Amino acid sequence: MFSGSMVALVTPMHADGSVDQASLEKLVEFHVDNGTDAIVAMGTTGESATLNEKEHCQVIKRVVQMSNNRIPVIAGTGANSTTEAIELTQCAMSAGADACLLVTPYYNKPTQEGLYQHFKKIAQSVAIPQILYNVPGRTAVDMQAQTVARLAGIANIIGIKEATGDLQRGKDIMALCGDQLDVYSGDDATAMELILLGAKGDISVTANIAPKAMHEMCSAALAGDHNTAEAINQRLMALHNTLFVESNPIPVKWALHDMGMIPAGIRLPLTVLDAQYYDVLRDAMKQAL
Repeated sequence: MFSGSMVALVTPMHADGSVDQASLEKLVEFHVDNGTDAIVAMGTTGESATLNEKEHCQVIKRVVQMSNNRIPVIAGTGANSTTEAIELTQCAMSAGADACLLVTPYYNKPTQEGLYQHFKKIAQSVAIPQILYNVPGRTAVDMQAQTVARLAGIANIIGIKEATGDLQRGKDIMALCGDQLDVYSGDDATAMELILLGAKGDISVTANIAPKAMHEMCSAALAGDHNTAEAINQRLMALHNTLFVESNPIPVKWALHDMGMIPAGIRLPLTVLDAQYYDVLRDAMKQAL
C-alpha cells in the first residue's frame, strides 16, 4: 500500500515549545517537491511523547490539509494506553490520514499476548489501515516475529516498521507473513539492505535532511538496482549515523534549523544539540547533499 522513502517528520517548534505552523507547511512542501513517498506525522521524530492529545490531533490534521492529497500521510497514533491509542487513531481517521503507525506500548512492558491483544483491539475499533512499529531501544519491549505473524491475519493491519536494525528479524517476519504484511525499515543505516531483501521502504529520519537522495536510494533498492542504491547510500551513511549522536530528534531538528528550515525549538526533557557535535553533523550533511 505504501512504499519508498517515508519521512518521519519533525514537528517544528518556536522557542517556547509551541508548534510552528508556518514551518510545518514549509516542511510538507519541501517533501512534496523532493519526491518523498509519504509523510509520517507525529511519530517518535515528531516528539509525540510530549505533545498532548489535542496538539497531537491538530498536527495530524494540519499535515493532512497541507498535503492536499499530493502525498500520503501516515499518522503516528501509538500509546502505552490502549484506550488512548484508540482515541488518537480515531482522530487520525477523522482528519483524513491514509494510515496510522502504532508503536508498541512503552514503559509498562506488556507480554507478547498483551501486545497481540492491544493491537487487535485497536484494529477492530478503528477501520483505518494500521502499521505496527517495533522499536525496543525506546520502548523496553520487543515484539517477536511470531506475534507479528498472528497480527498479520487482521485485515487492516497492513505493515510493520521494524526498527531493531536486525536484518534477520526483518527476514523472519517476511518469511512468516508473506503477502499478508509489508515490512518497512525503521533504521536508516540498514534500510537499503532490508529493502533489497524484500522490504517495501524506509520510515526515515535521514529523509528530513536529504529527501531526494533517500527517495532515489529507496527507489533503486526497490527496483533491485544494488549498485545505484549502494552508491547513494554510501553518500548518506555518515548522516544516517550522525543523526543519532544524541537522542532523536535532537540532531535532526538542529540540522533542519542549521539549514534555515525550522526554528530551534524543542520540548523538554529533550534539549538542543551539544555544540561538540555541530561540525561532525555539518560534515555529514555536506557529504549527503
